[in-house]
Amino acid sequence: MTTPNTAAPTVAFTTPPIYAARLRHLLALTGFTPLSSPTLTVHHTPATISALKPHLTPPSLDLFSAVAFPSRTAIAAFSAAADGLSPPLLSAHGAVFTVAALGRDAELIDDAFVSKLSPHRVRILVPETATPSALVHSLGEGGGRRILCPVPAVLGLTEPPVVPDFLRELRESGWDPVRVNAYETRWAGSECAALVVERIKAGNLDAIVFTSTAEVEGLLKSFKNIGLRWEGVKSLCPKLLVAAHGPITATGARMLGVEVDVVSSQFGSFQGVIDSLHDEIFKA
Repeated sequence: MTTPNTAAPTVAFTTPPIYAARLRHLLALTGFTPLSSPTLTVHHTPATISALKPHLTPPSLDLFSAVAFPSRTAIAAFSAAADGLSPPLLSAHGAVFTVAALGRDAELIDDAFVSKLSPHRVRILVPETATPSALVHSLGEGGGRRILCPVPAVLGLTEPPVVPDFLRELRESGWDPVRVNAYETRWAGSECAALVVERIKAGNLDAIVFTSTAEVEGLLKSFKNIGLRWEGVKSLCPKLLVAAHGPITATGARMLGVEVDVVSSQFGSFQGVIDSLHDEIFKA
């Protein structure tokens, strides 16, 4: 897809570095000029891997009926914790073990990942809609079974309601979720929004894309340190559009006082929000 023959609109995005390259590439392919301004860092640490590893060390994983991954980083942390453990992590005989993931995150659950768990017992579950609620619905009634939930520890920011709501919905569906802080989400610091502020003050930013509520809070926290309030952004840069990767991010942004202009209806991958933004900018 290409844009009309005009100057390429500049689109800022606050995605953590671990995801930024993919979003930058898709924006450029669609004809935008990408501006990366991460407001978060997301990664596993020795401490989080140490917290996760006891649950994977045989025979501990046999105490669970499923594992639910809320992000690609959760899958990567699980793989890192499994390194050095002798496969398979599940015993040869037992019930089906469900591995649940969202959207394109499931690309990381390849043959090597599955064989590390068990050559025969694993079922991969990817709900049609890439939301935690859809994942809970796809899992069905838990019947008291345990489900491992590798989730982030949020540091320097308020934990968004996404994970607590996910765990609550699992409990309401009869599951026994075991939360493990398998990786960290941290604020990127007071100057993380400096490039965005520079563009806004020059009136030279066409759009900003948020892919999580925590990114929005990180941006606003940086704005405050720099001396800019969101209420003044539109007056400085009237053309600025705010795009959210799915309704959960849009709701979180609005709760923080950031009005959203574009919400992707297809959010299994970043392409959905990029296409929605393209349509909005270049609508007839």
